[in-house]
Formats: sequence, C-alpha cells, structure tokens
Amino acid sequence: MSCDHISDDPKSPLLPVNDPIKPLQNSPFFLKSLVTRKFCYVLLGPLLCAIICLCVRFDGPEASRNMLAVLAWVFAWWLTEAVPMPITSIAPLFLFPLFGIASADSVAHSYMDDVITLVLGSFILVLAVERCNIHRRLALNDLAQLWLWVTQITLRFCGDPVNPPLLLLGICGTTAFVSMWMHNVACAVMMMPVATGILQRLPVGPTQSTPVRNFCRAVILGVTYAATIGGMSTLTGTGVNLILVAMWKSSFPEAKPIGFNTWLFFGFPFALLFFFALWAILCLLYLSRGSSQALAAYLDRTHLKRELDMLGPMAFAEKMILTLFAMMITLWMTRSITEDIPGWGVLFHGRAGDGTVSVMMATLLFIIPNKKQKGEKLMDWNECKKLPWNIILLIGAGFAIADGVQSSGLADVFSKTLDFLEQVPYLAIGPAICLISAIITEFITSNDGAATLLLPLLIQMAKTMHVHPLLLMIPGAIGSQFAFMLPTGTPTNIVGFTTGHIDIHDTIKTGLPLKIAGTAILSFLMPTLGAFVFGTNKGFE
Repeated sequence: MSCDHISDDPKSPLLPVNDPIKPLQNSPFFLKSLVTRKFCYVLLGPLLCAIICLCVRFDGPEASRNMLAVLAWVFAWWLTEAVPMPITSIAPLFLFPLFGIASADSVAHSYMDDVITLVLGSFILVLAVERCNIHRRLALNDLAQLWLWVTQITLRFCGDPVNPPLLLLGICGTTAFVSMWMHNVACAVMMMPVATGILQRLPVGPTQSTPVRNFCRAVILGVTYAATIGGMSTLTGTGVNLILVAMWKSSFPEAKPIGFNTWLFFGFPFALLFFFALWAILCLLYLSRGSSQALAAYLDRTHLKRELDMLGPMAFAEKMILTLFAMMITLWMTRSITEDIPGWGVLFHGRAGDGTVSVMMATLLFIIPNKKQKGEKLMDWNECKKLPWNIILLIGAGFAIADGVQSSGLADVFSKTLDFLEQVPYLAIGPAICLISAIITEFITSNDGAATLLLPLLIQMAKTMHVHPLLLMIPGAIGSQFAFMLPTGTPTNIVGFTTGHIDIHDTIKTGLPLKIAGTAILSFLMPTLGAFVFGTNKGFE
C-alpha cells in the first residue's frame, strides 16, 4: 500500500495489514543524490553552529554562546528552507536540551500558550465559514448592495451607470473586511474567484481595450494587497501579529499583555489609512477618466445579483456559524475594555484569555447540529486537517527563542553589543527598522520568518536605546508584512499572479509606492496613536 492510497477513514489501520513487504533497493546513485544544493543547506545549519561553539567566546555564561549557535542553526534552515519551515520550528525541542539552554519540559511549554489556543480556535471557525461558503455570500451581498448605492450616486450626479473607482473600493473593502477575521492567505484564495468572476464579463484578448485591461489589473492587485492590509487590523488576521504578541508576552511577562481589543484600537486605524492609500494609488495608476465609458457596457448589478441568488437562502448552519463568530468577536472585544471598565474578564479573576473564548466557540461547532443530515454537526473533524500547523509551530518557536535568549544570558550580550545605538534618535531608527524588515521579507524569507528573526534583536535594541520595546517591535512586525513588490514575497502575491491579469512590472510599480506609504503612515502613528494605545510614551523597565 503506497502513501498515495492511505484512507481518510479514521477507523482504518495506520499500517498495511495484507500488503507484502517489498525489499528495499540499494541505489548506486545514493551518494550522488546527497550532493545537492538542498543537502548543502541542510549541512549549513550544524556547520554554523559548530563554528560558533568552537570559535566564539563571551564574557557571560556558556549557555549564551550555545544559544547563539542554536540561533544560527535554526535561522540558517529558516532562510534557506533546507527543511520545511514547520520542522525547523520544532528544532528547539531537541536543540535546547542538547545544548544545555533549557529543559525539555520548559521548551515544550512554549508550544502551547493562550496565543496558540487563540490561533487554533479562530482557525477552526474560519474553516467552518469556508465549509459553508459564508465568505462568498458576504462578498456578493456587500458588492451587490454597494453597486446599487454606486448606481444611484453616479446617475444623480454624472448620469453614468458605472463608477470604476467606487466599484474598486467596494471589491477591495469587502476583501479587507473578510481578511480581518481570517488569515490573509485564506482570504485571498477565497476572494479571488469572486473578483475574477466579475472580470469574466469583460472582453479578453486583442479586443480588450487599455482601460479594461488596467481595470482588471487594479482589481486583482487590490484584492491581493487588501487581503494583506485587512489582516493587519486584528490579531487573528495574520500570523505576524500573533508572533509579535507571543514574543511580547514571553519577553515581558510582567507587562500588560496585548489583547485583541488593544491591538484593534491601533491596528484598525492604521489598516484603514493604509487601505485608502492603496485605493488612491490604484486609482492614480490604473483608472483613467475614460474608464467609466469603457466598462459601462459590460458591468451591471444584475450579474452580482444572479451569483448571489445561486447560493440560495441562508441555511441554519450558516446562521449559527455567523452567530458564533459574532459572539467570539464580541467576547474578545469586551474581555478587557479599559482600566475603568474592566470587562467580563474580571468575573474570572483574569484567568480567562482570548484563547479561552476561541476554543470555547470552536468546541460548540462540534456540538450544535447542522440540521442537514441526522447526526451531523456544524463542523467535522476531517475539515481540521487544513489547520495551519506551520503558523502554530512557528509561533511556538518564537516563544521558545524569546525564552532561550533571556534565560541563556544572550540578551545581556546583545545589549552590550548594541550600546552605540543609545544616541540614535527614534525618528531615524523607527522608519529604518520598518524598511529593513520589509526588505528582508521581500527578498530573503517569509513575513512570519522575518518577524521571528528580527523581534528578539529589536527587543535588545530597545533596551539599549532606553525606549519602549513596542516602539521598535511593532514597526519591525508590521514592516515584515510589506511584501508587495515580488510574487514570491508572500503567498497572497502568488494568488494574484495565478490569475494571469498581472505581472511583475505591475507589482513593482504598485508595490513600491505602497511600501513607502505604509512606512510613512506607521512612522506617524507609532509616536501618536501608539503612545495612547500601548503607553509607549511612559517609562518602561
């Protein structure tokens, strides 16, 4: 029995029962197959680790040198993808005990935390939304209603039934809203068929005019980038936000944790300004004044209404999943409101967290029947095979690395090394960190990997500069999501490229000004709104 024919039935045996055992064939090309670039990358990690252990000497404890060696090993595998990123993420589970950095139990505890349970529960609800096609219904309904509003406004003032900028705003706005509550990659995959379905009414090939071609580019770029921008506004919208919160909690356990509500107060205004910057850039680059006349003959509200009608009326399962989703968001936002209004969390003496809420709501999905077939529930465990374990393990690795840097004494070594930054003003270092982070995630590694690499270093830089750590950590984390220029920068970019409507010239032309706009907005909000939300203007020890 080959691996390709393994049954999905949970009751089927894991190993074959009746299949004959075939002898392994010794290949004469075994040694030659090892001499590959991938295998060299695999050796690079242990090699860097050995060089540091043999050649580097610190004034601090031996564990600090070992921690640096392990970091070199793990980061080398992350950057080169010598082994899959989830496997690299669990490497601290055996490296930390072997190098005397931490015990096996303490490292294992890093891989299960309230932040990780928040991810598990929220992603199970997202899978339930995807299973019932709720995301598609919301998108089509919002766009149909927006089209009616657009038509009324433009007919009254212009006498023209189509307004491409407002239509683009509706498509991108719907994508950004959906991305607030689910992972940005999943949102892009779900929303792109909705966008391309609208564009199918437009002519293709040699008959396609320049305004129509540019409108197609604007829509695809808008959905691609809006999925990323919308995810920045909430903790669960992207893995980077969760990695930031995890490292903050691990490095500063006595400090006030960043909850869902706290991040929303900062992330939503930032994402809103960034979203309108995206819309303005797309309108300036791709939507000319003659685009309304060119598109009027192909786009109408009845097309959207027809697609919405094909979904039929909302079933009981869809209504219940939406109710549970709304309850989860409400409980997240009211667990801890302000210092004067503590929220419902005070009833449990602070023991309940955001992860408590998400796991409780996810559990209800497996209890409430869907009223379609007898015995079926709102969610099936087989659907949970799609859970993003790569993000979950990466967050756990971030916890483990942050704890290891502190406990091994490597944090003190970093602080002494970065003494020269004490005199550098924040207004110079903040935007620079954002741009450096954006460059790393664009050309070297993924946004989750870039955040995991940079955040421990930024914590030490903040201590050296005597500034609040979040003044550096947030620009570094958000900047790592500014991968707008290359198709390989982030999976959402790849989703856009697969449509065939855009090429690398379009992403560079649009992504560069978008990256600059995001850096400028973030540099303005951190000392202003960030000081109010996170208290970064107060002293921090």
